[in-house]
Amino acid sequence: MSKITNRKQNHLKSYSLGLLLIGVALIAFISRDQWWPDSEQSENHSEHPTTTPDHDDHDHAGHNKATSIELSENGLKNIGFEPITVEPTRYEKLLTLPAIIVERPGRSQINVTAPLTGVITKIYAVNGEAITADQPLFEMRLTHEELVAAQRDYLRTTENLAVVNREIERLESLDAGVIAGRRVLDQEYDKQKLEASLRAESQAMLLHGLNQEQVDQIRNTGRLLQAITVRAPEHVHSEGNCDDDHPFQIQRLSVTQGEHVDVGRELATIADHCELHIEGLAFEDDAPLIRKAAEEGRKVKASLLADESPGTEVNGLEVMYVADQIDPDTRAFKFYLRLPNRIALDKTTPAGKQFVEWMYKPGQRMQIKVPIDSWEDQLVLPTTAVVDEGAEAYVYRQNGDHFDQVSVEVLNRDQDSVVVANNGALFRGDIIAGKGAYQMHLALKNKAGGGIDPHAGHNH
Repeated sequence: MSKITNRKQNHLKSYSLGLLLIGVALIAFISRDQWWPDSEQSENHSEHPTTTPDHDDHDHAGHNKATSIELSENGLKNIGFEPITVEPTRYEKLLTLPAIIVERPGRSQINVTAPLTGVITKIYAVNGEAITADQPLFEMRLTHEELVAAQRDYLRTTENLAVVNREIERLESLDAGVIAGRRVLDQEYDKQKLEASLRAESQAMLLHGLNQEQVDQIRNTGRLLQAITVRAPEHVHSEGNCDDDHPFQIQRLSVTQGEHVDVGRELATIADHCELHIEGLAFEDDAPLIRKAAEEGRKVKASLLADESPGTEVNGLEVMYVADQIDPDTRAFKFYLRLPNRIALDKTTPAGKQFVEWMYKPGQRMQIKVPIDSWEDQLVLPTTAVVDEGAEAYVYRQNGDHFDQVSVEVLNRDQDSVVVANNGALFRGDIIAGKGAYQMHLALKNKAGGGIDPHAGHNH
């Protein structure tokens, strides 16, 4: 009986001990936050160590896992990483405005007209061909009645003058006498009249379109001029970028072979694009800034719109003049800059025809940047180096094999650059990501498990 009682007491003790252990375990589970830090607290504790930070294979002294990213060499290539060194420099605040390339009024286009009435028998030039001054363009058979009459009168006067000269020579060879002397004097008077008529008729032919060489040819050969060659004009404007040997370009041929044309009819239009104008468009509020830039001779930059190929940007331009009227509807006004041009392509065909392409062409859209203010010793970064996220702006500074996220203060921003405050966030000589910063920012957010804003870091 006593054995049975002892056994029951032992079972009761075991059961009580089990309940006690279960209770202790339950209490420990409920109060775990008080005596065992969770993983997030442990990680935060490692970010702000009170002693020397841990060093593992992926972290180094001075790195904060939440604000530091490490990429492989291939990863850097994939994001197009380009490093830049922070250096204080001069910054010009720019006014960016739209513009278009236009021709110079009275300079860029030259009309070649028919000097006389006639028939086009030959056309030497072709559309688009590059030509030089005095190069033959057309051959014309003359049918101008007034010119034919003027040539006939000129030849008749020339022959009469020759007769008078021979008579004077004959009389002068005779013995001196009253009759001979009087007749010589009369012939001298006739000679003077014929010479005056000859000069007048020569001037008339020059007015009809012949040149002095052609007039002399009629007199020397004694034959009427039946055809003329129409040539390219000479260079008469050599200011600016236009020298005397640059080529013209046939922009349009207006006649066909065998066509009868009247005097003054347009035969061709020649383009002279050695220099063009940039027509800028600004609003009325920008007028004082444009005027100040023109007065101070500030250098303006211009580039072809949406074209980053080499040579499409031109620097050192100056505002030539500002239009004296404002559009009443748009409240915008125009201003102009001189644009020196250059030949981008020069090609000669097997047939000997030369064709050129100018770098800048009328009608091309441009973007001009007018300096309106300047600051010295500024930290100027490309727009691709600064990532915007809400009110914050970040750059990624290289620190060994890591890139640390650095918060910066933006002072000014334009299409090409961002000015950040020199307040100790960045220092001279720091190497930051000039390109690829946005991709680093996305990788860092993804690593932290945060949602990725697809518009973060975009500069519009």
